[in-house]
Amino acid sequence: MIRAALSGVLSAAAGVAAAELVAAGLDRPAAAPVFAVGGTVIDATPTPLKEFAVRTVGTYDKPLLLAGIGLGLVVIAAVIGVLARRRPFVALLGAVAFGVVGIAAAVTRPTSQPVDVLPSLAGALVMGAALVWTLRPAVSPPGVQSKELTSARVSPPGVQSKAQSRRSFLGRAGVVALGAAAFGAGAFGIGRVRSGAAARARDAVTLPPPADPAPPLPAGVGPAFYTRNADFYRVDTALTVPAPDVDGWRLKITGMVDRPVELSFEDLLKRGLTERDITLNCVSNEVGGPYIGTARWLGVPLGQILREAGVQGGADQVVARGSDGMTIGTPVTTVLDTADAMLVVGMNGEPLPAVHGFPVRMLTPGLYGYAGSCKWITELELSRFDRFDAYWVERGWAPRGPVKTASRIDRPAAFAKVPAGTVAVAGVAWAQGRGISAVQVEVDGGGWQEARLLPTASNDTWTQWVYDWRATAGAHSIRVRAVDGRGDVQSGERATPFPSGATGWQTIAVTVT
Repeated sequence: MIRAALSGVLSAAAGVAAAELVAAGLDRPAAAPVFAVGGTVIDATPTPLKEFAVRTVGTYDKPLLLAGIGLGLVVIAAVIGVLARRRPFVALLGAVAFGVVGIAAAVTRPTSQPVDVLPSLAGALVMGAALVWTLRPAVSPPGVQSKELTSARVSPPGVQSKAQSRRSFLGRAGVVALGAAAFGAGAFGIGRVRSGAAARARDAVTLPPPADPAPPLPAGVGPAFYTRNADFYRVDTALTVPAPDVDGWRLKITGMVDRPVELSFEDLLKRGLTERDITLNCVSNEVGGPYIGTARWLGVPLGQILREAGVQGGADQVVARGSDGMTIGTPVTTVLDTADAMLVVGMNGEPLPAVHGFPVRMLTPGLYGYAGSCKWITELELSRFDRFDAYWVERGWAPRGPVKTASRIDRPAAFAKVPAGTVAVAGVAWAQGRGISAVQVEVDGGGWQEARLLPTASNDTWTQWVYDWRATAGAHSIRVRAVDGRGDVQSGERATPFPSGATGWQTIAVTVT
């Protein structure tokens, strides 16, 4: 039974590796069965479960999903191997099922192509052949039978034949394992070559200086005002990071426009770029959560391009499509009325990192990312909200996604121990488009006290704040709230991120020694 289970696992590994190799050779990594099934699982996962995953494991959600798929495949392959030991046709049925599931997942992905059936088909053929071969009973070579009879006087009956069977199985299993390793190494090598080429293409991009540079930061801005690219949060559904060819990249503007437009990357760079400091945050952010960052972005004003295309009457939604299959729906009025809505090509002084949308992404200040910030963008379709539901709206999220006023305590950390005396309680607050007029801190329910606001870049960025607290020994609770530029106080009603963003005042506990 152990041999049969091992045969199933090794055969499945060879099938998966072969599929990965074919997908890599076709430059369609997302068509590999594990990634295709993973993408399908993400799309089919209920929103509450997705939110639980983001809240619990954060950016480890994708590796854990792939690990879970891999573990499930191991268990299923082992069961198939055990069943196929006495019923050889089960090996073929298992391989067929492997291929059918992989093909079904691949061809139903939003960006599927006809060639996407090939990786799973190749994987199924390899898995079936390997499983049938490894489970084939050993055949004694000429002369072995007589030798066994001769040696029966000094050896227990059957010992030699069992040893031969074991050696034969181990030899076949070793060949399958080596084949799986070779396929996997080939897929990995092709992937490395392609990712290296994509990285070199990105490094070769020279961004022109902005025609409309961002104003210099005012004196007194606190440290860490900008979020480093390496530290900027990433929340998306892509299991493999797209690597578009910069030279072949095109953006199409279609739908309810008078003049459809197609732009290349060079076309964008020649238009005269705008540079702005903008804070971007995710609707999945819990109260006090980490999914927010501020960067200096470089791009082309999007409203300008849409006006050139001629937005037709009745169009109220811009549907952005990414090369990963994502769709983002943004109100037309927001794009046209927000001067700094842009097609971004640069982030913090360099071309966009691959994980943040290289070569081009969309960014709309004042909206959560799911409603205004499409990565790896390839198309903008002018449409209507009553005709099309974008990816997240289809899953129950609010259609328009304006950012709510929020605040966060960055230090001291929750449950920290701090010395008695003056303690700097500090953090950030944000209300893009409206700005922050005040931040208030309350200790142990003793009434709201005004924090000191540090200078900031604009109403579209977060505001850093500091409150000097005279801390006395013992356990204490600290909470914070913000007031936006219109005088509206941040809501204290506790609400989860779904369906339109979290609300509530962050409260932390600290101990003063």
